[in-house]
Amino acid sequence: MPVPLSPLALSTLVTTLRTAGCVFAEDEADLIASTATDPVALTAMVERRVSGLPLEHVLGWAEFSGLRIAVDPGVFVPRRRTEFLIRQAVELAPRPAVVVDLCCGTGALGAALAAALDGVELHASDVEAAAVRCARRNIGELGRVYEGDLFAPLPDSLRGRVDVLLANVPYVPTGDVALLPAEARVHEPRVALDGGGDGLDVMRRVAAEAPRWLAPGGSLLVETSERQAARAEETVGGSGLIPRVVSSDELYATVVIGTMPAAH
Repeated sequence: MPVPLSPLALSTLVTTLRTAGCVFAEDEADLIASTATDPVALTAMVERRVSGLPLEHVLGWAEFSGLRIAVDPGVFVPRRRTEFLIRQAVELAPRPAVVVDLCCGTGALGAALAAALDGVELHASDVEAAAVRCARRNIGELGRVYEGDLFAPLPDSLRGRVDVLLANVPYVPTGDVALLPAEARVHEPRVALDGGGDGLDVMRRVAAEAPRWLAPGGSLLVETSERQAARAEETVGGSGLIPRVVSSDELYATVVIGTMPAAH
């Protein structure tokens, strides 16, 4: 049950959060109060948020594509802008579809796509053990989650069968990681943020191997930044896929899509 707060207590909570630098203090106060199970838990949650812990880690969940996704401590928090990638995947996916979610983190992308489509065969992987445990909770019976580096732990039987390859790879250039907000820089795994010198190192590895896994007409979808989009599109095209860039001003999102040429 949510913790009932008097108007004065709620106002005090909002002030505490705002003083700590929370931009959306009113919304956060409502979420914390509705999630806490008792006053002791409420106090502990507020203290953790004030200390700089991401709100999603404090709550234990994040809303993503209409789903409540469990988010464990130390696991990358799914971003709302990535919902744009899911919208593109829904449009591209055949019915039924074989879906792979690389660098899956919480498993939010795979879970969201499986929820939006019927008959999905879902496979996901991540190199971080904590992420794999979290993804298994979120994906549950919807699919299988593997621990390992990119494609390495996937079964060979998927080669040439993947209709939708989701790859929410890290794309922050190494030199920019230190400029990230503390919520990400301190509390999320660096492997989920750092994309190498120009931010595209992991994407290059995914693009190079993707053609071995995609079915004819299947697509790779990778999120990137606007300033990296041209180089990312060139890289995807260089792997033999047909590339294009789509973007959303509303969500400030940029996605590179690479489609496997159809068989003749």
